[in-house]
Amino acid sequence: MGAAVADASGRTVGHVREFAVSPSVDANHVAGLVLRRTGAGRGERMSMVPVEGVEVTAAGGLRLRGAASAMPMAEEESYLMLERDLLDQQIIDVHGHKVVRVNDVDLVWEPVAHAPSTVASHAVADGAGGPLDGHAWKLRIADVEVGTRGAVRRLLKGLPTGAVERVAERFGTSAIPWDFVDLIDRDPSRRVRLKIEQEKLAKMHPSDLADILEELAPAERQALFTSLEEGVAAEALEEVEPKMQQSLTDALDSEHVAGIVEEMDPAAAADFLAELPEERSEAILEEMDPEERQEVEDLLEFSGDSAAGQMTTDYIALREDAPVSDAVAALHEFGDDMETLTHIFLVDEAGVLRGVVPLVKALLAAPGDALADLRDDHIVSCDVHANWKKVAGLFDKYNLRALPVVDGQMKIAGVIYAEQVIAQLRTMD
Repeated sequence: MGAAVADASGRTVGHVREFAVSPSVDANHVAGLVLRRTGAGRGERMSMVPVEGVEVTAAGGLRLRGAASAMPMAEEESYLMLERDLLDQQIIDVHGHKVVRVNDVDLVWEPVAHAPSTVASHAVADGAGGPLDGHAWKLRIADVEVGTRGAVRRLLKGLPTGAVERVAERFGTSAIPWDFVDLIDRDPSRRVRLKIEQEKLAKMHPSDLADILEELAPAERQALFTSLEEGVAAEALEEVEPKMQQSLTDALDSEHVAGIVEEMDPAAAADFLAELPEERSEAILEEMDPEERQEVEDLLEFSGDSAAGQMTTDYIALREDAPVSDAVAALHEFGDDMETLTHIFLVDEAGVLRGVVPLVKALLAAPGDALADLRDDHIVSCDVHANWKKVAGLFDKYNLRALPVVDGQMKIAGVIYAEQVIAQLRTMD
């Protein structure tokens, strides 16, 4: 940063003010160096030269290559700027599942159309090292510094490079590879304009994403949550406390929140809506798909401390005379969270619970085998009005992974899974 850039004659044409990245084209390399041209007025627009148009001299200076020139920079907002958008900003370390602040950015020269050179050296915001062989090179973003070493470099900025590096090397490095970085922007629409993907966040476990949301300051938290796809937002929302749920959704319109609620487990959606003011809850329900709205409204009728208030309506129930092949087909059609499924429930023509089949038994059986032959000898269930203490006691006594909830006619109304019991017990501690 601040390095002079000369033309072929050695005349300084400008100084490096920024490193521009075009995420929609290549999120891992610097697209161009943004220059403050020599003699430019205060209000004059910045210029940019493509990285491939720059070479490093034997003395360590930067020089335009051949006919390359710095052109006026247009549409600055279409680029990610490393100093403006990264330095001193909070980012997400998706590998370490934490929020960190950036002190410096490590850049590495790589030859174009070749494997990374073994002689490539770091250009840590000062232009040191780089291509000397006359071929075109690229500038790769290697990692971001989040520790003391990067802070020292920033503090000593402007001093001779060698001296800065000698001091910085006394401190241990704490860096995050660029592949593990996800950016936070207070303006979610800008993230869309820059075409910054959500892949890294979508691959995170919802609990880790929830922890990250809780670590962020309110503005960054809101911006990050707003930028999430509905399915990812729903999973994260299920993992945070009710007060945080309300805080995250207060600024969103009812239609947006309804789209997120539709992606949630029905029981979790009912719990969330039950904590909201009645007018807000009704407005969100009004925007939901009729079938999914009915599921949630049915659950809202029950006390949160009852079995029905904690059950989910996402389960698979088949006729007791069905073959194993029907179970496999039902699994293929099941559109909700497959990770929660542990059993298949058997019912008669009237919907009365007749049996429980462990999922693993069904998957290991032959397609033509009868599901009725695979059911457990004993059916453990509870009434919709059973209190939470009774539910927890049944899970403990029978070492259950799933508990069917039935009404007065023994018709299955929903299922409580072990993970829901664990989550409930955790909130009671």
